[in-house]
Amino acid sequence: MFGALARKIFGTANSRAVKALQKNVQSINALEAEVSPLSDEQLRARTDWLRGRLAKGETLDDILCDAFATVREAAKRVLGQRHFDVQLMGGMVLHQGKISEMRTGEGKTLVATLATYLNALEGKGVHVVTVNDYLASRDSGWMGRVYGFLGLTTGCIVHGLTDDERRAAYQADITYGTNNEFGFDYLRDNMKFRHEDLVQRAFNYAIVDEVDSILIDEARTPLIISGPSTDSSDMYVQVNRLIPRLTAEDYEKDEKHRAVSFSEAGQEHMEQLLAEAGLLKSGGLYDIQNVALVHHAQQALRAHMLFQRDKDYIVKDDKVVIIDEFTGRMMEGRRYSEGLHQALEAKEGVTIQRENQTLASITFQNYFRLYPKLAGMTGTALTEAAEFAEIYGLEVVDIPTNVGVKRKDHDDEVYRTANEKYKAMTDLIEECRGRNQPVLVGTTSIEKSELLSDLLKQRGIPHNVLNARHHEQEAYIVAQAGRPGAVTVATNMAGRGTDIQLGGNLDMRVQTELHDIPDGPEREARVKQIRAEVEEARRLVMEAGGLYVVGTERHESRRIDNQLRGRSGRQGDPGASKFFLSLDDDLMRIFGSERMDGMLQRLGLQEGEAIIHPWINKALEKAQQKVEAHHFETRKNLLRFDNVMNDQRKVVYEQRREIMDSDDISETVTEMRHQIIAEMVSKAIPANTYSEQWDLSGLHEDVKRLLGMDIPVIDWAKEEGIAEAEVEERIREAADAKYAQKVADYGPEMMRYAEKTLLLQILDQEWKDHLLHLDHLRQGISLRAYAQKDPLNEYKREAFDMFESMLSSLREQTTSVLMHVEVRVAPPMEDMYAPQEMHEIHADPALADAGGDLPDGMVRRSEASAPLANPWPETPRNAMCPCGSGKKYKHCHGRIA
Repeated sequence: MFGALARKIFGTANSRAVKALQKNVQSINALEAEVSPLSDEQLRARTDWLRGRLAKGETLDDILCDAFATVREAAKRVLGQRHFDVQLMGGMVLHQGKISEMRTGEGKTLVATLATYLNALEGKGVHVVTVNDYLASRDSGWMGRVYGFLGLTTGCIVHGLTDDERRAAYQADITYGTNNEFGFDYLRDNMKFRHEDLVQRAFNYAIVDEVDSILIDEARTPLIISGPSTDSSDMYVQVNRLIPRLTAEDYEKDEKHRAVSFSEAGQEHMEQLLAEAGLLKSGGLYDIQNVALVHHAQQALRAHMLFQRDKDYIVKDDKVVIIDEFTGRMMEGRRYSEGLHQALEAKEGVTIQRENQTLASITFQNYFRLYPKLAGMTGTALTEAAEFAEIYGLEVVDIPTNVGVKRKDHDDEVYRTANEKYKAMTDLIEECRGRNQPVLVGTTSIEKSELLSDLLKQRGIPHNVLNARHHEQEAYIVAQAGRPGAVTVATNMAGRGTDIQLGGNLDMRVQTELHDIPDGPEREARVKQIRAEVEEARRLVMEAGGLYVVGTERHESRRIDNQLRGRSGRQGDPGASKFFLSLDDDLMRIFGSERMDGMLQRLGLQEGEAIIHPWINKALEKAQQKVEAHHFETRKNLLRFDNVMNDQRKVVYEQRREIMDSDDISETVTEMRHQIIAEMVSKAIPANTYSEQWDLSGLHEDVKRLLGMDIPVIDWAKEEGIAEAEVEERIREAADAKYAQKVADYGPEMMRYAEKTLLLQILDQEWKDHLLHLDHLRQGISLRAYAQKDPLNEYKREAFDMFESMLSSLREQTTSVLMHVEVRVAPPMEDMYAPQEMHEIHADPALADAGGDLPDGMVRRSEASAPLANPWPETPRNAMCPCGSGKKYKHCHGRIA
């Protein structure tokens, strides 16, 4: 009661934030009279003037009004678009490092130019992050005209660019690109060997478009760069043949948590099938020697029972291509991890690609937290405001619309069966088409969009289908979806980026219809004709009630539904929306449709009749909130575990950069050698022990193995009064002398080069193995809960011990290799560091959700760890390996993979 009273008197926190922006809006509007009369050259010169003010000590806040007024005038001249007052507010929110929530059609792309230009004046670079390559290319070309007019450079990062092209794009004042490309470039940069090979520069400021899609929906799935492991294609094919022979009693499926596992009966049945196929040689399925079989069986079961063709993936050009569950687009080049992609390839009978081993990974949460200043914009962020605040420290500010929303949102219609639902939907579409009202139908999968397409064809209703199969014409289909009587069926409208304008999009029509007509009277006449046609079409559509949005079912997330609804009623246009549901829908089925079906039959609901009531909407919203809360916990859990690795990742990447930037790391190498000697001596000569208790023979072997020196350590024990410190000192002096001789023999320059290159290679190998061990640990850590232990604390403790062990192994390997190394011919840097084969993976959300209850066959992967790059190619194959491992060269660094 008191809260409501306080809000009436003082306003909400959001209304106060919006009100505080009004003063600057008035100042910017006042500057318009001063800026408008300037010539193009004078307007462009304001960029240098503003940079000069920054150089003299003024802050970005001090020059904000002048910068915004400059961009507004440039946009008027270049694009013919003038920023509304609410767009100026949105730009200020972005500059403050907050999330600007603006409805669809309010011009978020144009809003970004304000904060982007202002922050780019510092010369540190600004990243504008979009959800797909099309939007990155479109926005950089479109808004790049404004920046170019004002003297700033613009770059664009899309899939398939070379490192040189990427480097040039990152050096620009403003860089557009997708979240995946930015993230993968960061990971790849931390696998480079020379500073000049890096493509990104230091992080400064990022604006994330569709921020809820990128920082919320995709945050469950880490970005992974992996290299090829062993080939086990045949095993996937053989296990895949057995899965269809299982019965429903053989497995337990939990759609809510997207999980499936063998039941007790299923485990026995699977063991029997594997034994008959000759795959299970001895013991039970879960015996330690059969862990790889468990992995294959589990992933094959997951592929068959949880993943549907044309919903989760499509088959194209002999490949299984993932469909992004949030945008409905194909994710070319992305693969599910943990062998799941191979299991899907076996299921669909396409060529099976080799499994991969993780080389580097990061979550979007931790990637975007690397930016000192982060902002975002979207039409639907308020439902996730708590998560943005908790995870990213981002505040959401709801910017009012330029013109009031006139769209009518009708209550949902719930039918008993999917057939009844589709009939009612097609009836509505036919009715809308009869009165020239355009319809946008949103579906949740390709399968359902094609089913609806078939029903519309049967009725003779012309329509366009927009999904991962037909994405090439995406911009044109969306742009023309507002023409009279147009019917557009779209799989997920999130992040489509193109507004649906009533009557059709004039610019798009001119671009496509007049592309071959040169400038001149004929083109002008045709443009005038098309403009008149669009105006008449707009009048017809306005009279018919604007765009009608039809939802074929409710999505798990309210935001996705709101994004679909938001396509109608832009800029004060009329419009309507309605969702059609059936008890067969995923959300309804998972949340107790069986009870509801029985109740509806008892109430006498006839075929073709629907339930329509606001209470139904509220019940569905609660179900959606439950799913959202579950996903929030999933993301928080993933982040808690990833934070442990992130702390280690920062240390490793920071040290790696220091090594890469240094010309001379001999001091680091010497420290490592001395530390290894100290560890060897303390192990052989424990504190406060007599010389008779010393393990000098073991010390002698360690010195021989790691340092390549045969020195009389055992004889030293016979000397009177010799102590641990003196033994350590003698070994250190002998090792330093040997190393100094090596430096003299090969030359300081060659040894500095060898130290740097070998240390980077060994660090990469150790870090890769460490990631593998962390994966193992992560897979089974949830079982510690049965012992009344907190899995997260256990993970932190063990991960720290493993990190210490990794650093110790790094020191040992580096010292051993450098003490044994023989430099014959200096290999060219390019050959030494030729890029290895790598794959980019955006992991499966289901696999990222929880710790998992199995090692998932990761043990089998470790057997295939790639050997270190070979610095001794001329060593005889039967000689001892120069690395000091004690193995023959042909079994160690000379091993043929």
